[in-house]
Amino acid sequence: MASNQLNSLELSQQFNKTLMFSSRQMNWNGVFVEQCQSPISAFEVELSALSDHWLNLHIGNAAPLIQKRDDRLHESILHEGDNLFVPAGQPSYWCRDESGVICTPLHICLKPELIQHVAEASDIDSTRFELVHGFGQQDVQLHQIGMLMLAELRSGGMMGQLYVESLTQALVIHLLRHYSTLTQPIASPHSSFTRTQLQQAIDYIHTYLNRDLSLAELASVVNISPTYFASLFKQEMGISPHQYVIQQRVERAKVMLMKTDLAIADIALQVGFSSQSHLTQQFKRLTGMTPKQIR
Repeated sequence: MASNQLNSLELSQQFNKTLMFSSRQMNWNGVFVEQCQSPISAFEVELSALSDHWLNLHIGNAAPLIQKRDDRLHESILHEGDNLFVPAGQPSYWCRDESGVICTPLHICLKPELIQHVAEASDIDSTRFELVHGFGQQDVQLHQIGMLMLAELRSGGMMGQLYVESLTQALVIHLLRHYSTLTQPIASPHSSFTRTQLQQAIDYIHTYLNRDLSLAELASVVNISPTYFASLFKQEMGISPHQYVIQQRVERAKVMLMKTDLAIADIALQVGFSSQSHLTQQFKRLTGMTPKQIR
């Protein structure tokens, strides 16, 4: 990283925010997420180039904000669901000249390497496009993805690495489609798994169901990229890798509930859920019953 570029931690410090939740200790691949409480006073911040792509989703009270970019001032009043997006390598200037506003924005930082890998897995030359600034835009899909990431952050990572990676992939593809100079459509893969590859992936999931599986781990089994794997798996199975893993965990838990005397909490851990409450939540969602009712 060049010395004149800010990383995600330094970015947080620049705004002097009070940290509420952070993924810093969760080791999420290629993405960093945090929620903070913004200062209630007026501020003025000039940021040098960022090393990561920075997305800010506004949550809370409406707040005025001024951005200076390309020698022009851009003014907006941010409302719930509005977003700011600053590509890596781009300096920016921010100013709020009113105090008394309290908001709890969600900050998402994405590694440029992640964007590059997703683009290349979609047969897009990563040198042929750039990500572009966004300021004060309402984007329902982006907000939904952000809120799912925030829920996972607040839960302490209950749903696991595979779930976070699925959300991150969806976020990156959305940015490529709507916040870039890319002109070609992002098409679904033209090929498909061979029967052997699909069976290898399924067998691996069943063998290591108790682990916190990741897309990279599953993709390596059949020697393809994580993004390509996720698309091909859903194409073949009709559901995402994460949804399939949850289904199989619930099915295995159901068998263990009926055929063993193990405590529900122990069963939850043995089939790969982070806790008994996580098992109960997913079990009821998929079967309409609780583990205790099945037993």
